[in-house]
Amino acid sequence: MATVFIDGAAGTTGLRIRERLAGRRDITLIELDEERRKDPSARRDALNRADAAILCLPDAAAVEAVSLLDPGNRHTAVIDTSTAHRTAEGWVYGFPELAGQREKIRSSKRIANPGCHASGFIALTAPLTAAGILPKDAALSAYSLTGYSGGGKKIIAEYEGPDASPLLKAPRMYGLTQAHKHLPEMTAVTGLTTPPVFCPVVAPYYAGMEVTVPLFSDRIDGTAEDIRAVYRAYYGGTGAVRFAEAPDEAGFLSAGAYAGRDDMEIAVFGNEERILLCARFDNLGKGASGAAVQNLNLLLGADEFEGLVF
Repeated sequence: MATVFIDGAAGTTGLRIRERLAGRRDITLIELDEERRKDPSARRDALNRADAAILCLPDAAAVEAVSLLDPGNRHTAVIDTSTAHRTAEGWVYGFPELAGQREKIRSSKRIANPGCHASGFIALTAPLTAAGILPKDAALSAYSLTGYSGGGKKIIAEYEGPDASPLLKAPRMYGLTQAHKHLPEMTAVTGLTTPPVFCPVVAPYYAGMEVTVPLFSDRIDGTAEDIRAVYRAYYGGTGAVRFAEAPDEAGFLSAGAYAGRDDMEIAVFGNEERILLCARFDNLGKGASGAAVQNLNLLLGADEFEGLVF
């Protein structure tokens, strides 16, 4: 039986991971009580005893957690859900659906869980750069609508509190300086040479994400049907990322359709001149906790989708 320690189990991502692991007979959780969960000595002991540690911490705290591992520790595998190691040398990017990535995850001790917005963008664009439909110097834009739970406990409290600002009742764009922390991985993992113009928007609903990448057909090497063919071959219709032929909801596409789930749907819309690539998933599911559990399953040699909700 594998031992797993969730460092930061009291946060939004950690709580969802713990929920997904509840009842697993192949896993024993190493848990620290409230008084010890921030104690460096107790955390050091738990990290070094675990077969796998999942870090649900801010960037600086995640780096500190890795430093708590004994220099000679070749035992503990680490899955980091923060931004800290997503483009770091020696860390494997934890998106199993990318070509060849599943095998790398299985054999690695250092896995960087993808960012939520980045997951949708990468799922949509990486297969197309690999196929040559999207040139690597393409100047892209991306629009991402997310529920407020992605901001963590403080943001959740702001939205759900009795004195919530009226401004929270409408969608709010952020990342206005074009320096969003997901941009480095969105560029590096897809092989693009230029980060996209990125417009993330948080809206007044709890969970669910919809990432859209618009394309002009005369600026790519292919058609909308060529893109669909690439997605069919790359993802198929099963697994945690699936291509959907026509998920249109009477002319609408809800960002909340996959709330509470751990999978992702991608689809292609538009016409002969203008194409929309869309990914829908839960920002806490395939965008965070569900992805971490999927990576954990691969590391432990379990069924890849054990404990996940599809």
